[in-house]
Amino acid sequence: MLNYCLRRLAVGFGMLIALSMLIFVLLRLAPGDPIDAYINPNVAMSQAEMDAVRTRLGLDQPLPLQYLAWLGSALRGDLGFSLQRNGETVLGLVAERIGPTLLLMGTGLAIAIVVGIGTGILGAVRRNSATDVGLSVAAFFGISSPAFLTALVGLYVFSVLVRWAPSGGMLTPGAPFSVGDLLGHLILPAILLSIGHAALIMRYMRASLLEVLNQDYVRSARAKGVREVWVILKHALRNALLPVVTLIGSTIGIAVGGAIFLESVFNWPGMGLLLVGAVETRDYPVIMGATLVVGACVILVNLLTDITYAAIDPRIQVT
Repeated sequence: MLNYCLRRLAVGFGMLIALSMLIFVLLRLAPGDPIDAYINPNVAMSQAEMDAVRTRLGLDQPLPLQYLAWLGSALRGDLGFSLQRNGETVLGLVAERIGPTLLLMGTGLAIAIVVGIGTGILGAVRRNSATDVGLSVAAFFGISSPAFLTALVGLYVFSVLVRWAPSGGMLTPGAPFSVGDLLGHLILPAILLSIGHAALIMRYMRASLLEVLNQDYVRSARAKGVREVWVILKHALRNALLPVVTLIGSTIGIAVGGAIFLESVFNWPGMGLLLVGAVETRDYPVIMGATLVVGACVILVNLLTDITYAAIDPRIQVT
């Protein structure tokens, strides 16, 4: 297990290096001069002054040397400084914003897992019934609805029309902190984030459980007189969960994209809002640092998914 984890971490480190190279090159290929993000547009600067700034920042060096200089600093834990936030460190900004994003994504995925697995089991047990058909239709709409449409419709209906939830933010401005206030702001974006994932998990859970319920050992358990609820929960569910675990691990990256848009719509102070603001202001160090941290989180989750495989089914050996 330890050797496997070390190998996966080494592969993940290589993927992070490749990701950082790709983002670095794409940022340099963006229209305009990178130095434009480093100077005040309201202050006239001569060409000599601009060249001095370019030299001080290392932008006069070849692109590979610029990347190696950034990578060397990143490996030492220095992701640079923000260009638009009074010189705040990128690491400090990421540390400040990653908590709200993890809270939103964790809550949304938890809702998706509970609802998706529960409705998937219900659909499989009541196969071809009105309940199963209704759940399948709902899952179809959930899978087909893009995150931006779900977020905008949910915001308009539940925050503007019926006023069941706040329209944005993580806490009420000026109010003392309370868990109730936090949950009130969290519940709507978390539910909206979970819709597509819950629908996908439901379809996988239903199909996987139906396949397992047709296996010989399940029929043998029924023939021995085991109650149907225990046949499902004890004998069938554990094996049926394996493809669902794979799906959950692979949807983390998709959830990141959905969270970025939801944070923009609901003004949620997380990594998504930080990235959007950095792109708008061409804050290159923040874009690089935030992307690197998000990529590391996705790779770590994929490693935990593989380890969870072995925990669910002891027949699977992680070597």
